[in-house]
Amino acid sequence: MKNVGMILSGCGVFDGSEIHEACLTLLYLDQMGAQVYIFAPDKSQRDVIDHFEKKPGEGIRSVLRESARIARGNIKPLSEINLEALDAVIFPGGFGVVKNLCSYALAGVACEVDKEVLQVIRRAYSMGKVIGCICIAPVLVACALKDTGAHPRLTIGTDEPTMEHLRKFNAEPVPAFVNEAVVDQKNRIVSTPAYMLGTRISEVAIGIEKLVERVLALCG
Repeated sequence: MKNVGMILSGCGVFDGSEIHEACLTLLYLDQMGAQVYIFAPDKSQRDVIDHFEKKPGEGIRSVLRESARIARGNIKPLSEINLEALDAVIFPGGFGVVKNLCSYALAGVACEVDKEVLQVIRRAYSMGKVIGCICIAPVLVACALKDTGAHPRLTIGTDEPTMEHLRKFNAEPVPAFVNEAVVDQKNRIVSTPAYMLGTRISEVAIGIEKLVERVLALCG
């Protein structure tokens, strides 16, 4: 049985983890026999979005406590992750990735990665753990690895401005359709566009299933 850590960024596409992507990832990991451990940074969200009105909401929310909604409470702070016990880590997408895990949504190519998240990604990479990234999450991984000499092959679909940003992070953007997953064998990274391209959960599901399958295959 493979042990996989899933790292969330809140709950809801506009200010946290994309719920469909996170739940599909959990479903396929379970169907393929993996043991999943869920983590999130114990910090405040950068902002709160009213998902009904699609406008800024009120109050302050915790990334960890919001992520616990998706995890059904079975979650730990990212500070407690034990990479030695894991074969892979997977990052679902959602704006929380580029708001809470890094500052890409606000700063673009000048973005900074949350220090705790940065340490996890770099340590996972250096230890040869498989990294899966969905939707916009390849931007996070590329930014975290930009000064390591990794030059990862990643897909965010076909959005050229975002692909150019990946190049500035010393990554190689690979165009892909929603139903595809791109495998970087050398760097042990798998990515899929998901809702960067998809409009229906059924088509997003195809790419995520392939990503999970290939992440587990790379685990050996």
